[in-house]
Amino acid sequence: MEHLTEEEKQGVYKAIFKRRDIRSFLPDPLPSAALERILESAHHAPSVGFMQPWNFIMIEQQKTKDDLAYIVDKERRALAIHYEDTDRDLKFLALKIAGIQEAPLTICVTCDPSRAGDHVLGRNSIPETDMMSVSCAIQNMWLAAYAEGIAMGWVSFYKKPDVRRILGIPPHIDPVALLSLGYTDSYPDRPLLEIHDWERRRAMDELIYQDQWGTPRTTQS
Repeated sequence: MEHLTEEEKQGVYKAIFKRRDIRSFLPDPLPSAALERILESAHHAPSVGFMQPWNFIMIEQQKTKDDLAYIVDKERRALAIHYEDTDRDLKFLALKIAGIQEAPLTICVTCDPSRAGDHVLGRNSIPETDMMSVSCAIQNMWLAAYAEGIAMGWVSFYKKPDVRRILGIPPHIDPVALLSLGYTDSYPDRPLLEIHDWERRRAMDELIYQDQWGTPRTTQS
């Protein structure tokens, strides 16, 4: 195993801790070389049975971005009903989702559950591992984008049939995420949902058990 230098190691941890879900973008075009490195990073993510179930649809046409933004806003308005007359009502409505229209590029990341055939090593017992593999690819993209100085936002307010219709995705393919990428002049020092007082980061010690569920971890002196 090749070991990182101390500087390289700190760079990895900085990307992990400083990565943010961004909602405001500048229209400036993105360098094609940087985008290729981001996609390569996604394609080198771990996948169960090495099935590599991902595809990436690069969306730059404004009409397509507008169509996606419409179905996202439609879903946001539908979800807002669940927060009416609660302390989260105004906080939810304040969350910005227009990034798809602003960002120069949105990537639809999909999952093909049929990739690699009927019997995928390690997947027969837990079918969801194909989606887990795609999630690893998305995380790689996020960290690579941060390394390139490019902001990324994950849009998850939509109905899958709407995205399939707009992008011509076959019925058996899962549109997992709409990822908007671009430069930004608004990069928060904390997650947006924390800034909007939607939720707080939980204490890590409360989430770690020792050997059995519910048994607090023993600390080493």
